[in-house]
Amino acid sequence: MAKVTKTRQDRDLLQRDLEQIQQWSGTWQIAFNTSKCKVMHIGRTNQKFQYSMGKQNLETVSDQRDLCIQLTADLKPSKQCQKAYYKASKVLGMITRTFSYKGRDIMVRLCKSLVRPHLEFCISAWSPYYKKDKELLERVQHRFTRMFPGLRTLPHAHRLQLLGCVFGRETKPF
Repeated sequence: MAKVTKTRQDRDLLQRDLEQIQQWSGTWQIAFNTSKCKVMHIGRTNQKFQYSMGKQNLETVSDQRDLCIQLTADLKPSKQCQKAYYKASKVLGMITRTFSYKGRDIMVRLCKSLVRPHLEFCISAWSPYYKKDKELLERVQHRFTRMFPGLRTLPHAHRLQLLGCVFGRETKPF
């Protein structure tokens, strides 16, 4: 539930809504696990009111994972970018250690099917807009293109062209 609460009256309305939800759950015998209910205050001018369900105060958090996306109170995607980078890097490392034959076709397909989904999962919800976040995600691509012995010394743009851009629009079909 998301509501704008700028005044004490707004806070009281939201608290009343929470109490009504608690009553509804009691009527229908569907208990809420209030320890899993959290409050996130978004915005610099937020008054950070305290809320409760039943007799338990709700925990206030500055970041929370919801549907595998890391949400922060400042709505910046940096934590999600770091999370995506670490997951994609782990998978790329696993591919590097597991496969002894590293033909271009096979490696590009593996990267597209196993690494790229970690970098693009729900990206429309957390689209990175800071240069540092974009560069962090692109480091996975740089690392992938350097995996091939014959391509390591070439400039990154040329490596992308030879492999077909694995992490975006493709320059040649695979």
